[in-house]
Amino acid sequence: MKIIEVNDYQEMSKQAADYISNRVRKLPSLTLGLSTGGTPLGLYKNLIEDYKENHTSYQKVKTFNLDEYVGLAQTNPNSYRYYMNDIFFNHINIDKSKTNIPRGDVDDVEREALDYEQLIERSGGVDIQILGIGSNGHIGFNEPGTSFDSKTHIVELATSTREANARFFNNLEEVPTRAITMGIATIMKSKEILLLISGESKKEALANLMFGEIHEGFPASILRNHPAVTVIVDKAAIAESKVH
Repeated sequence: MKIIEVNDYQEMSKQAADYISNRVRKLPSLTLGLSTGGTPLGLYKNLIEDYKENHTSYQKVKTFNLDEYVGLAQTNPNSYRYYMNDIFFNHINIDKSKTNIPRGDVDDVEREALDYEQLIERSGGVDIQILGIGSNGHIGFNEPGTSFDSKTHIVELATSTREANARFFNNLEEVPTRAITMGIATIMKSKEILLLISGESKKEALANLMFGEIHEGFPASILRNHPAVTVIVDKAAIAESKVH
C-alpha cells in the first residue's frame, strides 16, 4: 500500500486527476471504477479541466460505478446516474453507452445486482477503482459486517451512512434505505485501487485502515491485502503519531 501525503483536499484532487489522466493517455481503452459523494468531486473537476486543456480523450474508456440507490429513477437528481452525468460525463467526450451504473429503479434489484456483476466480469474487470472510505470503514456501500467474499449485492444502509449522505437530500427521511453495491470481492478484483481520504473526520478511519486488524467489522481493512493500492491522503486526515 503506497501512501501519498498531500497538503489539502485541492492537492489530493489534483494528484488523483493527474494519476487518472496519465493512465488514460497511456491506455485509451482503460476501464475505470468510479465513485460518488463529496470526496471525488474535486477529482472530476480536475479531470474536466485536463480534458479541456490537454484534450485527454475518453472515447474508448469504459466505466463502472460502485453503487446506486434502490428506488431512485435515473432522472432523479439524487441518483448516482444523474450525479455522474451532471458532474463528469456531460463535460468530457465519453461514450455514455460505455458508462455503467446499476439501475436502482428496476422491479428485480437482485437480478440487477447479478447482471451487473456478470457485466463487469465479461468486460475484463476494472483497471483502476477509485474509492473513498466511510468513517465506519465502509467502501462502496459495503457496511461493517459485509463478507469479504461478497459480490455485487443489495445492502441495507447503516444509519451513519444515511446521515452522512443526508446533506445531498432535503432531509434524512428522503435518503433511501437500500442500495446496490459492488461487493468487497468485486472491488478486490480491480487491478489497481486509488483510495482518496480527506478531512479530520477520517483520521480514525485512516488509522484503522493502516494499523487495525483486518476483519469484516471494518470493510476497508481488506485493502491491505490488495497488491496495488495507492492512498492519497491530506494532512487533516493524518494522525501524526499513528501514521508516521
